[in-house]
Amino acid sequence: MKHRPIGIFDSGLGGLTVVKAIQKELPREKLVYFGDTARIPYGTKGPETIIHYARQIVRFLLKREKVKAVVVACNTSSAWALKALRKEFNIPILGVIEPGAYAAVEATRNGKIGVIGTEGTVYSGAYPEAIRRLKPSLKVVARACPLFVPLVEEGKLSGPLAEAVAREYLKPLLKAGIDTLLLGCTHYPLLKRTLSKVSGPRVRIVDSADETARSLHRNLEIHGVQLNGHGGVTYYVSDLSRKFKEQAQRFLGRHIQKVEKIFIENY
Repeated sequence: MKHRPIGIFDSGLGGLTVVKAIQKELPREKLVYFGDTARIPYGTKGPETIIHYARQIVRFLLKREKVKAVVVACNTSSAWALKALRKEFNIPILGVIEPGAYAAVEATRNGKIGVIGTEGTVYSGAYPEAIRRLKPSLKVVARACPLFVPLVEEGKLSGPLAEAVAREYLKPLLKAGIDTLLLGCTHYPLLKRTLSKVSGPRVRIVDSADETARSLHRNLEIHGVQLNGHGGVTYYVSDLSRKFKEQAQRFLGRHIQKVEKIFIENY
């Protein structure tokens, strides 16, 4: 079991920020990444559709790569599909919401946390629920930020446009007095510099990727962690666009040599 790879999936390329964190935490593990680029965005779709997509992807990862664990690196899928996946599949399945909530609770000093994410993630209420489970007294203010994903996809990570959009979205959160901003979408870490500039030095920005990697490490202790492997990542997508490698490099900070397109509807 311990020599099998770890599966990671997202609706697109944002989950590559989680891949990067897992490689840092578990450098010997083999990873398999699936980006559902043909069906992005997930944030505007209904819960039943999200669960259907997530089941297909996990079946693919098990059948094709025989993964020993799955990280749902998509916040929307973590919010809506995690419970169904854990019920159906007999391997460790982790989301990004619980680790992110834990990191935010640890970071706040005044008890006021802002959460930003896609419409689907914010509408689910998953982050406020997870935060209040850990500490009921905390105040959580959530805001959907639908323009952030296209900004990241187009490489508009800083400058007047990115700052204007960030200012508009963060205005009610800053007015509420938050001291911690939880990034509830795997695309958003690429906007961290802009978000930090707009929110100011008193607001801590929390990215769930690092805490997710640590949580995965703890879970794998039960099944065995690869200590002497060669690591590496196998990449799959459901649609290979002309700009894929350029966008992937933005998330990973390095080139991807080989990507395979697969027809996910077969699973």
